[in-house]
Order: sequence, then C-alpha cells, then structure tokens
Amino acid sequence: MESTAALNRALLPPNTRPLSSSFSNASVSALGFCCRTPSGPHLNQSKRMVVTRASVAVETKLAVIRIGTRGSQRSAANISVTRIKSDDVCYHILNTGESSPLALAQAYETRAKLIATHTELAEEGAIEIVVIKTTGDAILNKPLADIGGKGLFTKEIDDALLNTEIDIAVHSMKDVPTYLPEKTILPCNLPREDVRDAFISLTASSLAELPAGSTMGTTSLRRKSQLLHKYPLLKVVENFRGNVQTRLKKLHNKEVQGTLLALAGLKRLNMTENVSSILSIDEMLPAVAQGAIGIACRSDDDKMANYLASLNHEETRLAVACERAFLLTLDGSCRTPIAGYACRDEDGNCIFKGLVASPDGKQVLETSRKGPFAFEDMVMMGKDAGQELLSRAGSGFFDS
Repeated sequence: MESTAALNRALLPPNTRPLSSSFSNASVSALGFCCRTPSGPHLNQSKRMVVTRASVAVETKLAVIRIGTRGSQRSAANISVTRIKSDDVCYHILNTGESSPLALAQAYETRAKLIATHTELAEEGAIEIVVIKTTGDAILNKPLADIGGKGLFTKEIDDALLNTEIDIAVHSMKDVPTYLPEKTILPCNLPREDVRDAFISLTASSLAELPAGSTMGTTSLRRKSQLLHKYPLLKVVENFRGNVQTRLKKLHNKEVQGTLLALAGLKRLNMTENVSSILSIDEMLPAVAQGAIGIACRSDDDKMANYLASLNHEETRLAVACERAFLLTLDGSCRTPIAGYACRDEDGNCIFKGLVASPDGKQVLETSRKGPFAFEDMVMMGKDAGQELLSRAGSGFFDS
C-alpha cells in the first residue's frame, strides 16, 4: 500500500476533486492498483473538504485558487475514489478512468508554477484541481468533425468559470475557439513545448518506410490531409479517438500500423520512448497553437488576472496570437484542414507559415510571412496570410 500511496502522491495532488462530488464505496483501480475504498466520509458539495482519521476531524482551508481542467469521460458522479495516507492525514484521490492524463498534467504544471512564483500558495490546500467532464471527452465513438462545432473540450470548463465554480481554467490552446466567452479573458500562456508531431509505429521507423496500403490512425483532418498529400498510397482511419494511452493500446493491438501524436503531449507525459521519429515543420505543419497551454479567468477577477500575469510567457503569447489571427481570418470549420506556426528567428523577427488543404489531401495551399516580433505586426501577418489563402482557395475548395 505504501508504494501505491507514493505513486499517487507523485502524480495527483491531494486536493483534487471532480466538479460534482457524489461518491460511494467501490472497488477501484487507481493508477493501475486495485484496492477497496474504505468506509468513511466523502467529499461534499461545499468548497471545504473534511476527512476523518480515527476520531479526529481534519478540515482543509478554503482553496485560494480552484483550477478547472478536463477530466473523465464518465459522469463525475460515477468517479470512484481511493484513500491514501500522507503525512498523517488521509486524502481522497480520484480514479478518473478514461480521463485525460495530459490535461491533468497541464493542470499540475500550472499548479507547480503558481507555487514556485507565489509562496503563499505553497500552503497545503491553497490550490485545488477541479476535474470537469467535457463534451469532447464524453463522445468517443464519432470523429471530432462529426460531433462538430468549436469548443468541444472547453465549453463545460468555461461554464464552470462563469458560474464561479472554478477560478481559472487551463486549456490546450489548440482546443480553444478563436472567440472567448463573454466576461472571460485569457491573459496567460505558459512557455510553449515542442510544436512538432511524432510518428509512432511498431513496424517502421519513419513514414517513408510504411508499405503502400498501410493504415494510419488519427483524429486530425490537418494530419490526414498532409499525410495523404505526401503519401497518397496510405490509408487513414479518421476516428482514432481516445487519450494517448488508449491510442497507443490500439496501435499495439494492430488496429493501425502507425499514428501521429503531438510531441508536446508525449513530453509532458514522459512518454517519448514510444516515438519512432519526429516530423519536421516542413514535413507536417502543426496545428494552430499546438504545444501551448492557455489559462483563462473571469474578466472582473483582478486577483486571478494578476496571478496569471506573473506566469505569462510573452513570446508564446505573441506567437499564438499570430496563429489564431490566421485561423480566425480563415474562419475554418471543424472540417477544414488548417495548419499554422509562428516563431522567432535568429535575428529576432517573426517567421509565420500557414497552410490550408482539401480534406482528401489532393490540394495544399501554403504561404509564409516575415516581420517584426511585436503583437500588432504579428496579428496583421496572421490576418494577411489568411486573406491570401482565402483568395487563392476560392469557393468550393473544401467541398472535395
């Protein structure tokens, strides 16, 4: 049991809960370990948590910051808990089942940076992580393009933010629509991870080594269109849904011969040993804002805005703003393959590359820009690049 506790402590902070806390005793498998939830008090609906050890009640302090993040595909009310002992206090730890470990890792990264920057947040219970079920995590039997719309992984978290059930919301920026809900702001981007895509296969070390007719699995139309453009003899399974672990399991079960995943996510999960090769930007232009974490708060919450401002990485924020201006100008739907990437070159200038493609990969239109690495200039570059590709694509371009 001590090894279980140690592993849980390493991966999940003690004050982690689902948005709806309604638990019952159950046999659970937390992080791969089977155990029985002991009888005793459970997390309640209030913002305080009371746990009992022997006959002594221990009450945690009200969290200073409640971080909202994506969580289980199952109803939060059905998430079971296990109980571990840490520093003579018992805590409830989530078993999130088919959760999003990457989203949780990003929330923990945010928590760690807040604690490192603000010593008052290091006190136990000062930061609480709230796990929220999103539409994108709930529906896994259809391609993302078929369940449609923007904000599949953000809407429920945004609602919780507006309803003051959380104080800040941690998002993968590539999941965030080009508009923000009214009364919210996104003042912070954490330092960007590697933006490239990784090729993973059990039979080939690179895409070029895959035999004709091999099947690739992906959920991304951006990846599918670029794959088929360069390797038209490959087959692509589009509904390759699930978290990273689920997709790797499908690969090991030989449902596909290869897949592409964001290298950033694999790095944040310490799973880069699975990578067969890394695709260059020229081979596979990344999604807009890939590898970037964004943190939102309510527009009238100056306290949270100040906390987030202290974490903001300005170079990432400007690059993401350029890419999102490109995406906004194209006004791409969930069925539009779009890619874009902005970065600072060795001379300090902004280099932007953008791409739109037909879904079947037969046509790919690309453009690039270079200019000052400054907010207004970079937003203008993104807009101008988008307008150029709109003009070149013409009507009916995405109907194939």
